[in-house]
Amino acid sequence: MAKSALMDFDESLEKFEPVMGFEVHVELNTATKMFSPAPNPANSANHHVGPNTVVAPVDMGLPGALPTVNGEAVRYSISLGLALGCSIAPSSRFARKNYFYPDLGKNYQISQYDEPIAFEGEVEVELADGTVVTVPIERAHMEEDAGKLTHVGGATGRIQGAEYSLVDYNRAGVPLVEIVTKPIYGAEHRAPEIAKAYVQTIRDIVISLGISEARMERGNLRCDANVSLRPRVAAGEEPAPLGTRTETKNVNSMRSVERAVRYEIQRQAAILAAGGSITQETRHWHEDTGTTSPGRPKSDADDYRYFPEPDLLPVAPTESLIEELRAALPEPPAARRRRLKAEWGFTDQDFQGVVNSGLLAEVGATVAAGTTPTAARKWWTGEISRIANAQNREASDLVSPAEVAALQLLVDDGTLTDKLARQVLEGMIAGEGTPQEIIDARGLAVVSDDGALIAAIDEALASQPDVLEKIRDGKVQAAGAIIGAVMKAMKGQADAARVRELVIERAAQ
Repeated sequence: MAKSALMDFDESLEKFEPVMGFEVHVELNTATKMFSPAPNPANSANHHVGPNTVVAPVDMGLPGALPTVNGEAVRYSISLGLALGCSIAPSSRFARKNYFYPDLGKNYQISQYDEPIAFEGEVEVELADGTVVTVPIERAHMEEDAGKLTHVGGATGRIQGAEYSLVDYNRAGVPLVEIVTKPIYGAEHRAPEIAKAYVQTIRDIVISLGISEARMERGNLRCDANVSLRPRVAAGEEPAPLGTRTETKNVNSMRSVERAVRYEIQRQAAILAAGGSITQETRHWHEDTGTTSPGRPKSDADDYRYFPEPDLLPVAPTESLIEELRAALPEPPAARRRRLKAEWGFTDQDFQGVVNSGLLAEVGATVAAGTTPTAARKWWTGEISRIANAQNREASDLVSPAEVAALQLLVDDGTLTDKLARQVLEGMIAGEGTPQEIIDARGLAVVSDDGALIAAIDEALASQPDVLEKIRDGKVQAAGAIIGAVMKAMKGQADAARVRELVIERAAQ
């Protein structure tokens, strides 16, 4: 459906009440896969391997290959469940989820169904204005990922119109935790904003736990957004039955989650208002057009013919293990944000800008590496984010917190001006080396020789005698013209504050 056919968002909410739910898949960064000894490509150490090079017989579903449970993945899953406020099951069981698709070598997925590892939790989600919303968690269960299909030919890279498809089983068997919320009611106008903030909160949690790279663009963190509408009723009346839901699959950025939820509310409202009905189906999000398109009819649990996995024993963590992992939990993200805001002395607006950028972890790591909070915020939410947007990349991919801290140190000690530091940053991102190597290669160090600066100042004053007279008459602001001329002559490689001091001194002589 074209955007022009959508119902206005506010009008949609006057007629219908939205109900949301989310399924977030977290790829765990264990050394090996969930049920095999093959290296785990979700771990950054194995990220750049070639197709079909980190697979084992069990990942391919070869006859006679039997799974074994990855104990590290179980520990990670328990930690995540505890961080979500869930109860941990004294015994949980794996099940076979049966479906047929080329990227699933066994023709079933080992998952958990009616006996998940964690259940009944809740997460506090903070919105941009500081409002806190509690999202109820139904369950968090362990499972394995499927392989990845690449469709070749055609205009869209999708299976429709493709000439052929390639399958890479590297991802098959990667350990996953799927976090399933209960239905979220009452979100109203803030439904898209809550969607974005919830996924950001889950990302913050898994990063703080150290259990996932949490890179959405790599598929380490994937969100399926469920949306349904039901007719709005008058106050005091029984709510209408839940509407038919759609599930927008594998949305790969926080911003896209927000846009996808908003789009689905408007799309469904237009159909229902026109007397149509919603099809229960998966839908695909298109980043370029900001729309969703139909996928496949959405199956119910019965269609997957779940039954207990006969090759694996139940997982029964001891109480001592659970308490050990509980004691090791990091500070909850909401509490950490409140603490950092106070420690850094940021205004509400400045701190919220860092949170909304999704770079709080990077700013915090840069501060820990020795910079001031203000400098760390300036770099990450300013120049680094600008370059990332221009290159359509993640800011955290461009440069590390330690490198940013090293760059700021050179500004602090007077080796670089802010302008020169931005040039060095560009060189760092381009892979030209360390800050000092780039300074040496490009000749970017600040000119600290007062003799060279005085010569440039005298030349500028001689060429602008009217400005010299204004300065001598007490109009110090006129020195800006001389400073600008000197900075141009020095190709920006001078400390403007020192130039100003010398201009005042020379004019007074």
